[in-house]
Amino acid sequence: MPAAFVVVPEWQGSVSARAMSHADGAHAISGDLPSNATVMVDVPVEAGDALETGVHRYSALRRVGDRVREAMRGLGSTPIAIGGDCGIALASVATAARGDADSLAVLWLDAHPDLNSPETSPSGAFNGMVLRAIAGEGADGLALRDGERVAPSRLVLGGARALDDGEQAFIDEHGIAMVGVDRFREPAAIVDTILATGATRVYVHVDLDVLDPSAIAGLSYPLPFGADPDDLVTLVRTVVAGIPLAGGSIAGFAPSSPEAALDDLPTILRLIGALASGAR
Repeated sequence: MPAAFVVVPEWQGSVSARAMSHADGAHAISGDLPSNATVMVDVPVEAGDALETGVHRYSALRRVGDRVREAMRGLGSTPIAIGGDCGIALASVATAARGDADSLAVLWLDAHPDLNSPETSPSGAFNGMVLRAIAGEGADGLALRDGERVAPSRLVLGGARALDDGEQAFIDEHGIAMVGVDRFREPAAIVDTILATGATRVYVHVDLDVLDPSAIAGLSYPLPFGADPDDLVTLVRTVVAGIPLAGGSIAGFAPSSPEAALDDLPTILRLIGALASGAR
């Protein structure tokens, strides 16, 4: 199936000072996507409330998630979510699982593993809890349920280089596979790592902060020693060529201005093209 792009200008999952710039990033990317294959999700402007969940802006995140699920329902194409913050991946993975979560692996390419829970998170930002919620643990209504959740044994982390104690404990407990950015130049080996989980389909998530800050300026959480864009593009293209793509997401673009966004868009569009090449 061809790719369908679902643009989600969500910012509520981030607590960065540049959080609202994630919405600007989503809109900037959308201008270069094919209009006949692109759906825009209406994101509420209000921040929302935590409602004693330990997740900042929980109520807004719940509403956005429901709208993403609705937008992806019946698309008839492989959905690729375009953010916005990483929280957009939750409903997107649930859609990709399609009641057959046991066949699905998630390749999470991100400078952060996003494996905190509301209890372990130092910030309360859902951005840092998304993958844990995909594995079925988290606040009510955000954690995926049976038939949607992806077991920790089928998660593969790529490029993570800033881990909180609670995240490291979860990784150690479940033996989650991790590959550093130095391994991105061995994409076939990463394909083997994904297949070793027993999965027959893959969901690929790219937080742009997996890249080195020298390669892209529009990051809310820049961290040094990230991936080279050419290596990342080749990795994504190799993975989706070798394993059927169930869905994907690109998140974390937070440009400082419309003019600054123009400088970063060529790199982002190359990544989107590599991801979409697996939609067939």
